[in-house]
Amino acid sequence: MTNLAKLEFVALDITGKNYLSWMLDAEIHLDAKGLGETIKEGNKTTCQEKAKAMIFICHHLHEGLKNEYLTVKDPQILWNNLKELLYYRKLITNGYI
Repeated sequence: MTNLAKLEFVALDITGKNYLSWMLDAEIHLDAKGLGETIKEGNKTTCQEKAKAMIFICHHLHEGLKNEYLTVKDPQILWNNLKELLYYRKLITNGYI
């Protein structure tokens, strides 16, 4: 099935090569939608705000990343998991591990 919804910015690549620009774009768009708090530690956002943020974030992920994090329901947890995963992949790619 074709994804008919227009992306506001480029989806996060499974390799993480565009992580920094994706992260900045995602933060700006979440803030503009009033959902910026949903990705911060200790936030007090509602279930509805978290659901909207999850829809937005997942819409801008590579299909492989969507499948990998299919069971995550909290945008703050997803945000941190992506950061850790892609940081680790970068270390491996650059030969530090």
